[in-house]
Amino acid sequence: MATNERIAVIGLGYVGLPLAVALSRHFPVTGFDTDQGRVSELNSGHDRTGEISTDRLGASTLKVIGDEAALDNNEVFIVTVPTPVDSENQPDLSAVEAASQCVGRHLKPGAVVVFESTVYPGVTEDICGPIIEQVSGLTCGKDFHLGYSPERINPGDTEHGIESITKVVAGQSLEVTKRIAAVYETITGGNVYCAIDIRTAEAAKVIENAQRDINIAFVNEIAMICHRLNISTKDVLAAANTKWNFLDFQPGLVGGHCIGVDPYYLAFKAQELGHDPEILLAGRRLNDSMGEFVATEILNAMDAKGRVLVLGLTFKEDIPDLRNSKVIDVIRGLEARGCDVDTHDPHANRDEARAIYGVDLLPDLSGASGYDAIVVAVAHAEYANFDADKIEKMLAPAGVVADVKGLWQEIKLPDAVKRWTL
Repeated sequence: MATNERIAVIGLGYVGLPLAVALSRHFPVTGFDTDQGRVSELNSGHDRTGEISTDRLGASTLKVIGDEAALDNNEVFIVTVPTPVDSENQPDLSAVEAASQCVGRHLKPGAVVVFESTVYPGVTEDICGPIIEQVSGLTCGKDFHLGYSPERINPGDTEHGIESITKVVAGQSLEVTKRIAAVYETITGGNVYCAIDIRTAEAAKVIENAQRDINIAFVNEIAMICHRLNISTKDVLAAANTKWNFLDFQPGLVGGHCIGVDPYYLAFKAQELGHDPEILLAGRRLNDSMGEFVATEILNAMDAKGRVLVLGLTFKEDIPDLRNSKVIDVIRGLEARGCDVDTHDPHANRDEARAIYGVDLLPDLSGASGYDAIVVAVAHAEYANFDADKIEKMLAPAGVVADVKGLWQEIKLPDAVKRWTL
């Protein structure tokens, strides 16, 4: 297969930027984003997501643009825009629809349009294809072709980057699938799996994250039961994990753009087809309720409302990603119960935290003291380095340490300090 395809990547976030940079080592690649601030930032050599270093970005041949007129004359378009849910947990396809319109305005005969955005089965062919047809005036399956290759980006995970994972690909025909595979093989060392069709690839993506969501929901419910039994969830799971086929999932706050969202996409399609997705939605309901559960348990441990310091706001450790963080549910739950809550996060952007959640992050912890409770909500490396002396200085006498992830479990604290963990 030819390896001189001219490629355009639409959307330069956590998914699109690493993909575009990797592909630019083998192809002429143009990266397009509608956020002009993001475009300027990348052209200055800075990636706010932390996925691509300044040196790597500077050495890349990737052309970053904010003017879609420069998208003409590309042969492969790869769409990597967000697909969130709305306030009713229904799929919000506005970004992928806008991207389809954008591609349609610049499409030439013979091109392939590959979607990486997570969608329910059928979106690529039933929604995106017709939009591109209408805007371009070209015929899908004849003048241009569709493909799908689900993203598997795990923010902050250097072990499972775009160049070290298996890439699932699918096209409208065997020949299109081979063409798409030839592109991705250049960056994965040939580690590509060709799905039988686009709907199969779309379904594979949503069940990957739905499976994790359900498994985490199970251990979250176990944690709730263990608290009522007054036994340690950690100890119970450690004992159960000695069995060879026990699945080692841990309880926690399930946020982020994938696991906390994708099951709703599959559930939407199932309901549209007349099937009630009981397990999918039960898992989502339970995981969505964990912030409220944690807030209630912390207040019970405190005995009365007071000053609380929440450490961490991002949806997972050591990254700046604030998307769909469930820590905010803990904060809101404590505030609703009359607590005065301060929040700190060394990785989160303070302006983004204010804009997304209305939270004013502490600039540092230099003046932190006298808190009735400290909530370790995110296991950032910075917090893992705290010692007993630092913790005691921040905590009021007989205060509560609510260590959601068990980060400080080996640190010896005064007997008067109350400990709580999932």
